[in-house]
Amino acid sequence: MIKNKLTFVLISLIIVSILSSCGIYRRADVKDVPVNVEERAKRNVQEGRGIRFGGPKKGGDFDFASSNNLWRASVEILDFVPLTNASYSGGIIITDWFSAENNSEDTSRDLKITLRFLTNEIRADAVDVTIFEKICSNGKCDTNKVESKLETEIKLAILKKAVLLEKQSEQKYFETIGKKKGKTIDAGKKK
Repeated sequence: MIKNKLTFVLISLIIVSILSSCGIYRRADVKDVPVNVEERAKRNVQEGRGIRFGGPKKGGDFDFASSNNLWRASVEILDFVPLTNASYSGGIIITDWFSAENNSEDTSRDLKITLRFLTNEIRADAVDVTIFEKICSNGKCDTNKVESKLETEIKLAILKKAVLLEKQSEQKYFETIGKKKGKTIDAGKKK
C-alpha cells in the first residue's frame, strides 16, 4: 500500500517535471497578453495555439431587415420625418417630434408617430400605429395620445406599399433566378 502511494507520487513528480520543461507553464506578462477575452482568443487562433468553435457572440446583426417588405414600406412611408428610434429587432419605429401645421408665435402643435410591428406577415393587424400630440402654449407643453384617421391612413399606406414591394421582389426573382431554374430543369429533361 505504501509502495503504491510512493510509486504514484514519484510518477506524478516525473510527469510534472517533464511538462514544466516543455514550456506549458510559462509565466505570462500583462503587456504580452490582451486583457479582452475576444482579443486573446483571436490571437491564440492566429498563432495556432487553439481552436474556436463558432464565431464570436454578438448582440445581433439584423442585416436582413431589407428583405422584410413591411419594414421597408414603413421606412419609405415615414421618410418625410426624422426617426428617433428604428429597431428592427425590437419591432418598433419612433419618429421625432415634427410640426403638423403652421404654428403661431404663442402656441405650437407637434406630432410623433410610433409604429409597432406585431408580425412580419403583410396583413391588417401586422402594424400598430400610435400618434402623440404635443401642444405648447407660452412655454407650457401638454402631451396626449391622439386617435384620428391619420393612424389608419398611415397603416393603410404602409400595407399597400408592402404589397407592392412584395410583388416587385417576386417579379424580380422570377425574371432573374426563376428563369435560370426553369432552364436547368429543362436541360435535365433533354438528356
